[in-house]
Formats: sequence, C-alpha cells, structure tokens
Amino acid sequence: MSAPPPPGVTADEPPLRRRVTVRGVVQGVGFRPYLYGLATELALAGHVTNTPEGVVVEVEGAASAVARFCDRIAVQAPPLARVESVHHREMPPVGGTAFTILTSRTGGPARTLVSPDCATCADCLAELADPADRRYRHPFVNCTHCGPRFTIVTGVPYDRAHTTMAGFAMCPDCAREYADPADRRFHAQPVACPACGPRLRLFDPSSDDLPGTDPVTEARALLSGGAILAVKGLGGYHLACDATNEEAVARLRRRKARGDKPFAVMARRTADVEHLVRAAPEERELLEGGARPVVLLRRRPDPVYADGAPRPAGSVAPGSPDLGVMLPYTPLHHLLLGLPGDPEGPRLLVMTSGNVSGEPIVTDDTEALERLAPLADAWLTHDRPIHVPCDDSVVRVCDGEPLVIRRSRGYAPLPVALPLPVRPALAVGGDLKNAFCLGAGRRAWLSAHIGDMDDLATQRAFKGAVAQLESITGVRPAILVADRHPGYRSARWADRHAAARPVVRVQHHHAHVAAAMAEHGLDGTRPVIGVAFDGTGHGDDGAVWGGEFLLADYDGFSRFGHLAYVPLPGGDATVRRPYRMALAHLRAAGIDRSDDLACTAVCPPDELRLLETQLERGLHCVPTSSMGRLFDAVSSLAGVCHRTGYEAQAAVELEGAALGAPPDDRAAYAFDLCAPGHAREGDAVRADPAPVLAAIVADLRAGVEPALVAARFHRAVTGLVHRICVRARERHGLDTVALTGGVFANTLLSSACAAVLREDGFTVLRHRLVPPGDGGLALGQLMVAARTTPTD
Repeated sequence: MSAPPPPGVTADEPPLRRRVTVRGVVQGVGFRPYLYGLATELALAGHVTNTPEGVVVEVEGAASAVARFCDRIAVQAPPLARVESVHHREMPPVGGTAFTILTSRTGGPARTLVSPDCATCADCLAELADPADRRYRHPFVNCTHCGPRFTIVTGVPYDRAHTTMAGFAMCPDCAREYADPADRRFHAQPVACPACGPRLRLFDPSSDDLPGTDPVTEARALLSGGAILAVKGLGGYHLACDATNEEAVARLRRRKARGDKPFAVMARRTADVEHLVRAAPEERELLEGGARPVVLLRRRPDPVYADGAPRPAGSVAPGSPDLGVMLPYTPLHHLLLGLPGDPEGPRLLVMTSGNVSGEPIVTDDTEALERLAPLADAWLTHDRPIHVPCDDSVVRVCDGEPLVIRRSRGYAPLPVALPLPVRPALAVGGDLKNAFCLGAGRRAWLSAHIGDMDDLATQRAFKGAVAQLESITGVRPAILVADRHPGYRSARWADRHAAARPVVRVQHHHAHVAAAMAEHGLDGTRPVIGVAFDGTGHGDDGAVWGGEFLLADYDGFSRFGHLAYVPLPGGDATVRRPYRMALAHLRAAGIDRSDDLACTAVCPPDELRLLETQLERGLHCVPTSSMGRLFDAVSSLAGVCHRTGYEAQAAVELEGAALGAPPDDRAAYAFDLCAPGHAREGDAVRADPAPVLAAIVADLRAGVEPALVAARFHRAVTGLVHRICVRARERHGLDTVALTGGVFANTLLSSACAAVLREDGFTVLRHRLVPPGDGGLALGQLMVAARTTPTD
C-alpha cells in the first residue's frame, strides 16, 4: 500500500518533493523551528536537520506550496540568521503527511557558520523582570534570538552536545519548551532556568559564604562600597567597579598598571550617558543593537549634570576626547545595574578586560582566582564554562559609517566575503592587537581579538584559537602567511607550525592596503593608491615604514611616496617617550632644540646629552618614515603629551586637542614634496616635514595655543594626502584611494582626507568590516598570499 499524498496535493497538481540546503549562520538561531513553522503553514510534509554543511530540509506537497516555501526561506529568516546560499534539487516524491525535525547529522567537513554571541532580547528581558515568570531574575535567561553562541561552541553541528551546556541536564519544563515547535526556545541550545542551571556564585575572601544569600545583591553592595569585582561574562572575565567612585577607579588603574589608558563604562541605557557624550542615530544603533560593542563617543566639552545624573570619575578616561560606552548584553549585566524597583546602586560601571596587563583575557575559573587575585576584591562567577575567549569589540562612527577598532565579541566569527577565491590558508597577522585569519574559497574568517604577541600566555591563546576556528570552519590550511618583519613572534609561530607547508611573507603596509581592497570587493585588476599610515612596519629596505603612499594590487606594490626618513633613536624607548621623537625630528629639520620648547624642557639633562650623542653618531638609530611617530613628535612639541602609557596615546590626545580649536581658524601647515634624498628611497616622492615643524615652532614662540597647532597639523597631513594622491593620478591615471593603517582610526583626519579627496573626484575606500590597524592585517595578508600561490 502506497503512502498517502501530502496535504494540498490534487490530481490537477501532482506532488513535488525538493531537497534544500541552506548555508550561512543557520544553526543556533531558530532556523529549524522557523522552517518547521513555514512547512506546517503551507501544509508540506518532510523533515529538516542540522548537518556540518548547513541546514538540510526536504519538503513535499503541492508544487505551488513548495515554490512558496523556497521563496520565503531567506526573506523571512529569524533575526540572528544570515542566509548565504539556498540550493535545491528535485527528488522523487515519497508521500507522507507530517513534517518533522530530525536529529542532527554529524560527520563530513564543516561548512556551516556559527553565530556570534548576541545581547539579551526584549522578550527575555521582560521575563527577567517579571516576578510571575519562572525565569524572574535568572542570570542566564536566553532563547533562540539571543544569548551565548560562539563562546560556548565546542564543535559542529551546533547542538547542545557540542556546547559547554552539555553538562547541564534540562529540567522537565525546559525540555518541554525545547521540544515545542511553537515555543521560542525550540532547540535553543543554551536554554536553562533556575531549576537546571547554570549557577551563580559570589566568592568574597573577606567574608563568609552564607547560604541563601543572593550573589547579585551582595555584588551590587560590594560595588557600591568601592570594591573591584571580577565578573565572569560571555567571553571571559571583566574587572568591574563603580565608575563614579574616583578612589575605586584609581585603585583599579593602579592594580592593572594601566597608565592613562581609558576605561570603558557600561550604562543601563543610552539616556544615562547622554549628558556626557554626543550620540548620533548611527551610534545609538550600534549601542543598542545585538552586537553591543564598546562604542567610542565624543565627550561633551561642558556636560550638564542634572539631579541624579551619574558623574564618572575623572580617572575613567583622562586626556581622551572620547568615552567608550557599552550597554548591558547579558542578563547578569542587567541585574548588576539594577532592574526597575531595585535598591539604588552604581549606574555606571567600569568594565575592563579581566587580565593582567599584556596577558590574554581570563576565562578559566581556577585561573581567575589565581591570576586576578592581585586585581580583584571578590569574584562573581558561575559554572558554565567559556570555551572561546572573546573580548569586547570596540567600534566608532566616522561620517555615519561604522569604523571597527577591535573586532571580537558580537562580530566574530562571521566571515568576510572575498572578491576572489583563495586557497585554504592561515594568515597569522601582526604582533600588536593580533587577530589571525582563516580563508578558503570566497570566505575569510577573522579570529576574535587575541592581543599583543609579546607574552607567552597570549601565544598559547593564539594556538588554541587557531585550533578552535579550524574545527568549526573545516578549513585545513595548505599555506601559512606572515609579516616580513624578521622579529615578529606571529611570524616565528608560523615558521614553527608550518609542518612542511609553505610560509608566504607579505610586506606590512601592502597587507593593510589589500585588506581595504578586499573588504570593498575589489578584484585587483586595477591598482589603487594606498595611503598606509601607522606607527611601525618593516620596510623592504630595512627601515621602519609607516607614512606610505603605495600603488598596489594583490599581486604587488610600488612605493610612490613616503615621509622623509628621520632617525628613530632607541626604538621602544622613543615610542613610550614622544619627546625623544620630537627632538629627533627637530634635529633632522635643522631646528634648534632650545629650552623654551616643551619637548626639550621635559627631557632629563642626562638623557638629552645621551640622545644627542645617539643622533650625532647614529647609534641605535633606525631610519623611520612613520606617520604615527610624527604625530607623537608634534604632540610633544605642542606640549600635549610627552610620555605614553598606552599605544597611540600621544596621537589620541593630539586629536583631542585639535577638536578644541576655534572653528574659524583655517590655517594649515604644509609639507615640502621633494626628490629622494637617500639611495634607499628609490624613486619615491619624499614628503619633508621640516617646514611643518618650523611653522609649529614659530607659532608656539608666538604664543599660539596647542589646540590651534594640533588643528593646523591635522590640516597639513590632510593636504599632504591630497597632493600626493593628485600627483599619483596625474602620473598613473589611478583614482581610487584606500585610507588604511592605525593612524586612520583618527576620525578627524580620516573624515578630512575623505572629504577633500572625494571633492576632487577620487573614490575613497575606508575600513568598515575590519580594523584599519593591525587587527585587520591578516585579511590583507591572506589576499596577497592567495595571489602568489595557486587557487583551488
């Protein structure tokens, strides 16, 4: 006896069966329940399952209903889903009347995508605050539309057994929701409730652990009293304190040995920081969206504190023109900041990565008690393991578009679409702000933020992250790609782990330009003018590059122009003490370093004598063309910043000073453009900053304020970019400019350069998907290497 025909099938419309494979972010986001509901609505029979290659569904019924099903798959997908492709083929009808969800299939290469972690949705927040709901005040409430994803995944396909929730058996109520296709927790892998875990615990070495006390209530009391808490989050521990408590913030800064590096703050809602910062609609969208990054917002020069408005401590972000703000993204964050009706507690929290300075973020509970002991007064922790470390992402808005400074939680591991296919490869990135990249075909997966590779713990974290990303992407690299710098630890790691695979070396600034080209979809058939400004990059001539104008495609580059070389005396010592760079620039420009100049006045006499000997004899002096170091020099020369406690501090504070300049001043300094002055410079145009420095010194001696000096210097750099790009267009007919490198995290400079270039008819490429600094370097390395080796 044959099986009954599917519903809706008539003699006039014979049954049709179709097998559909959906690829993209389609697991762990409610995609199977969505397809179940769609098939049921259209009276189709069949089944759906997760597989390593994506979601596979077979539907059978009236041909018109099957067609409508296929048409609606991508259009009405769940909010966290990202459908990349839908492939279907006809199959022989088999009959049947029901549509079912089958057990996931394992085996075979992984081709599906894992979702990033996502902020708690409105429905879950309503349950969290509802005394009548069984998940009232449950710190781990989540559903298919929100909650942990990437940080708990241990394998694919994405099922509970392949997450760190595998050890938590569902209670009958959660199991019922999990199995109910009409419930929004249908196959939500992290589903849990107070009856079945996870469990929160507060460990306070200064007091007894009393049974029955609420860990969150105790934690809020500790924060209100000025304590520093280690708080376990999605991708690692935070160190938290009351951001309005000056003593607590200063103590946290001392314990972390953080120098003046700004802290980010977490606010309950955007309204709680509107008196402190300006937030445009695009910035609000970033703040309140599902990714919930730290958003860098311009501080108001004259904040007005209404009654009850939180006033952050002065040591939260000293010297910075921006305040990093994020909103709560886990139920625990909402509880710490207080639900409606809760007793008053801190309204702004400092939330900084839980680590010792220079080490990776702590994720393991035992390690947290050991490594964070010198930093924290108490630990608010839980028993759901974190499988993948993932720091907070950092984003700002430039001319209405997002500019990613650090791409991590909320974005990783979403792939970047590539304009050209690449052979399976691992690009290991740089040594600062490291992020690596796996690529195959037309996809590139950038890792979460790893950190600076000068620490052994970071290198171990790097190795673990590579293994984890390979496991969930299925990419098995046939080549490795690294920077040409002979001393980079990332490059040495690639050499050690090559295992007979080729290691391709890519020049640092070429990789920056290639990254910008790739994320804008350029196929490389026509070169671009790459303006690559950063602090340090190994040049092909052995000098330290960083103020580069390259004519580049994926196949190679030529150096069209650069800043004139000046000696970099003492390497890292000069990076930390910008007054040394100012003195080196003055000497190279033939300008007297008289005692009336701030950079001279702050240099200790013994160091000044030693520095002059170094510069005179060329001892430990590497030539540099770095724009980042020129920003350092001008910052010190103008009296803005003489010593740095974090990377780019002098440039950040110089940008902040420029923002305070009177808007009616339009004066600008100007660089000289000259022929090469040294054999190593080849045929490149040389931009000499000597006239800029001379004009700055003249202004300072005339009593011009540092804000005006800073603004005029920014306009000088903008004019330089325009002039050299025009010259490149005249000589080579190129009209597309890529602005890249860490210096272009400066939105004042980036916006000005883009505006003047576009006004003159150039097409301008700026980073939106990956950082302009070294966090995006690996994407460019991958694309250049793909062009130097055969593609599959």
